[in-house]
Amino acid sequence: MEDWNHPRLARQLAFLAEIDKAKTVLRRTLLLDGSRRENDAEHSWHIAVMAAVLLEHAGEPKPDLLRVLKMLLVHDLVEIDAGDTFAYDSQGLSGKAAKEAAAADRIFGLLPGDQAAAFRGLWQEFEDGATPEAKYAAALDRLQPVVHNYFTRGHSWQKYGIKRSQVLKRLYPIREVSDTLWAFALELLQRAVDRGYLADDSATEGE
Repeated sequence: MEDWNHPRLARQLAFLAEIDKAKTVLRRTLLLDGSRRENDAEHSWHIAVMAAVLLEHAGEPKPDLLRVLKMLLVHDLVEIDAGDTFAYDSQGLSGKAAKEAAAADRIFGLLPGDQAAAFRGLWQEFEDGATPEAKYAAALDRLQPVVHNYFTRGHSWQKYGIKRSQVLKRLYPIREVSDTLWAFALELLQRAVDRGYLADDSATEGE
């Protein structure tokens, strides 16, 4: 670390410089214009905006929007070290928690101690998914890729052979936070099936 006259500010700047790398972590989803893959920074920005726009649909007690926004802006920073694990990659998911916890220790540890604890706490709250804020944040994190897939004609669903039952399972957290968003998610899935964007295996879901 450079020898700055303001050591606290220097640590904050070091953290801000490090998280610029989130712009290089590519996800499986395409931008809606289909031109390229979305990166983690774009994903985090997008769902933060979604959180503000869709707050009226969240159930009671209403989540604290500022806390939700902070959570969404930092929730994927661990992927700078751990990489983006595809949501339907069961093998990759098996070691995901340990890799991301180590990444959280390193990346948030760049901050001054009080901020390091606060930001890592937000990340852990999101991972634990127990508070109204974490549940709302997780619901949007699950919904956004489905919206992207719908508007890109099922790009990653078709590329990786994803079925309706797999997507439905990923969407279950939405049920806890909003009846309206849950109904919308189900309608979106059905429209995707009807348009041939997503393979329908609903007849075998109970087997």
